[in-house]
Amino acid sequence: MEKKRTLARTALALGMLLSGFTALSSAAQAEDYTAWRDIETKYIFGFTTGSGIGLEGEKEFTVDAIGRFGKRDGSYGASETKYEFEFTPSQFIQIEFGALGSTHDIHNVPDLDNRRQVALAGGFAEFRYLAIERTSSNPLAVTLGLEPTFRRIDETGGERIHNYELETTINADLELVKNRLFAGFNFLYEPEVTLTALDETVREAKLGGSAALAWRIAPNVVIGGEVWYLRHYDSIGLQDFTGDAVMLGPTLYVRFAPKMFMTAAWNTQVWGREIGNPVSLNLAEFQRNRARLKFAVEF
Repeated sequence: MEKKRTLARTALALGMLLSGFTALSSAAQAEDYTAWRDIETKYIFGFTTGSGIGLEGEKEFTVDAIGRFGKRDGSYGASETKYEFEFTPSQFIQIEFGALGSTHDIHNVPDLDNRRQVALAGGFAEFRYLAIERTSSNPLAVTLGLEPTFRRIDETGGERIHNYELETTINADLELVKNRLFAGFNFLYEPEVTLTALDETVREAKLGGSAALAWRIAPNVVIGGEVWYLRHYDSIGLQDFTGDAVMLGPTLYVRFAPKMFMTAAWNTQVWGREIGNPVSLNLAEFQRNRARLKFAVEF
């Protein structure tokens, strides 16, 4: 029953977002948006990643910061920032790599040490393949992604570890209205293995999916909303389910210049459960809120 109520609230929220976008569009001055330049959909959905991989030969430098805030008790704030270089060697392949920086500000959170630190956290690479290309007769595009990551600083608690993660994604989007309205969908499987300072080996995985809408209200401005459903397991084989969560929030994309843009997003946990714990929300495996701010320059 609780799941049905959550799904109903999520559907209502997305419906209200779409209604708001329609109202904004109706209030705006009439314009031939079919003549607007095509937009790369990779960045317009917030935490949800679109299918776009850029133009062949294009290069990009990006600073992508994700902040996580709020546990059940105490004061909790952490962030991870990617400093990445991205290039597109062909019209179907995109490659990214870079370094990770992290911050932690933790005080009186159960099961976590008090900590205030800034650290170089590790490195990552990402490989994306455009499996289905959008055409004039096909509004659907699909990209497959693989992102190996090494961390020396734990994402949640900030302690020193050796963490190996392999994020696997399917990124899809639909052009619902030419150059104006887009729907994005992600499927995520993220196994990881962590070697702790006590020589313990911890295996876990995250599984989830998202749906997003993005409404282009001006040639260089896109607003939208997204919803994520995430599950956590204490194994990489998806046994030992420990809890899940639903996160919902608004998104914004602004292109300041032909080769410079920003993405911003905010997600709040609207429902969650911890297996074996009757409390509301899942603040053990997930956070109460998360935010994303991304700046990029193409060249």
